[in-house]
Amino acid sequence: MDARESAPVIVGVVHDQPDAVVLSAVEFARRFGAELVCASVDRGRYTVQEREDGSVSSLPIDPDLPDLAVQEFPEELERHLATLLENRGVRWSTRMLAGDPAHALGRLADRLDAAMIVVGTREAGLRGSIQELLTGSLAAHLAHRQHRPVVVIPLNPVPIDRELPWEQG
Repeated sequence: MDARESAPVIVGVVHDQPDAVVLSAVEFARRFGAELVCASVDRGRYTVQEREDGSVSSLPIDPDLPDLAVQEFPEELERHLATLLENRGVRWSTRMLAGDPAHALGRLADRLDAAMIVVGTREAGLRGSIQELLTGSLAAHLAHRQHRPVVVIPLNPVPIDRELPWEQG
């Protein structure tokens, strides 16, 4: 990395994610003069090769699926990001990753020597609460498994005077 170049800001992106997550990451990247790296993780695949730029070759976990080693970043998501990031004043790129999201994002951050990882919270509600109870929070996994700052963008926060979804009886 050039001495004048700042460490990149990584943002975890998924289909139908509220734009607030990416737009918040844009603000950090702009303030730091850094590139924004938009990373999506396919849980149904595993990494077989990791390249210098942090991108990966992967294979499906299900042996009955085609074994295309190179998985492209989802076109629809990339088009949405291109529209969203147009004229925002930051350089940006995408990376398609595979496996456990916390592990994959942490490995990418290591590979790129990222300044931070930005993720969003899950949507409030019973489904999101059950999924988080079973698999744990991506932000919590990241915060405990690597040394970079993890910035969590709240999506639909619960007002202070209301019970959290998992507290409701």
